[in-house]
Amino acid sequence: MTTKLDAALTGISGILVTPYDAAGEIAPDRLPAIIDRALGAGMHMPVVNGNTGEFYALTTDEACAMAREVVAMVGDRAPVLAGVGRALPDACRLARASADAGAAALMVHQPPDPFVAPRGIAKYLRAVADASGGLPMMLYLRNDAIGTGAIADLCAVPGVKGVKWATPNPLKLAEAMDACDPAITWVCGLAEVWAPPLYAVGARGFTSGLINVWPERSLAIHAALDGGDYARANALIAGMRAFEDIRAEEMNGTNVTGVKAALQLQGHDCGPTRPPSAWPLTSAQQTMLQDFMTRNDLA
Repeated sequence: MTTKLDAALTGISGILVTPYDAAGEIAPDRLPAIIDRALGAGMHMPVVNGNTGEFYALTTDEACAMAREVVAMVGDRAPVLAGVGRALPDACRLARASADAGAAALMVHQPPDPFVAPRGIAKYLRAVADASGGLPMMLYLRNDAIGTGAIADLCAVPGVKGVKWATPNPLKLAEAMDACDPAITWVCGLAEVWAPPLYAVGARGFTSGLINVWPERSLAIHAALDGGDYARANALIAGMRAFEDIRAEEMNGTNVTGVKAALQLQGHDCGPTRPPSAWPLTSAQQTMLQDFMTRNDLA
């Protein structure tokens, strides 16, 4: 039987920005209008403490606060996916806080430690699951070099419900899907641009930072892919690709910068990004963004 969470995971996981005030403190009170528009357009699952939310730039206290605030803002309108990660004590603390806040599931960031063993990640996942009281977990896989066997082992950890696949390798995704329990949910973790090729091998749903700025376009792309209309999906993606191109500059260092700069143009000042992210956009990047926003009647 398909649950509300199952359906949301195969929809759009909208990765929300983390706003800051003039003093550089988190300012979740600047999010309601952004959340309301995205949910009104049909966003299936808001995500707090994702990479577009500058997860690695937040303290654990800030991440806990963001989880509480976002879940409260969303209420019963949609299930919320809450990101956790970093040092195991921090991940467990954030998992507990997210569960207490009412998050529907956890998105477990792939550990960035330079010395990572697949069996160590499995132990990490079990500890996070215990800390959350058993919330379902989505693995956020950004590096598939651990191999198909290791991915299958991680997916077999009790509580793991699926994978947000964030590597541009559809063939390895297909291998991993074949090696794992059919009940695992596989989601494109590389946003709209990579959704068609990953859909082609069986992924469903995708993550999105565009949802903060142009949720209607994200939903249209999802509807096209859900209906098997790849031609329409690709045409819709072509119309928003300039936005993703801006976000991919400087080794992806303008990823969140482009989203927050676009929100500013829409009258939603969410503050700058924190270093080591790039801020602000260069004059050339800002001109490209302004052209994109004007051309699509977004600002």
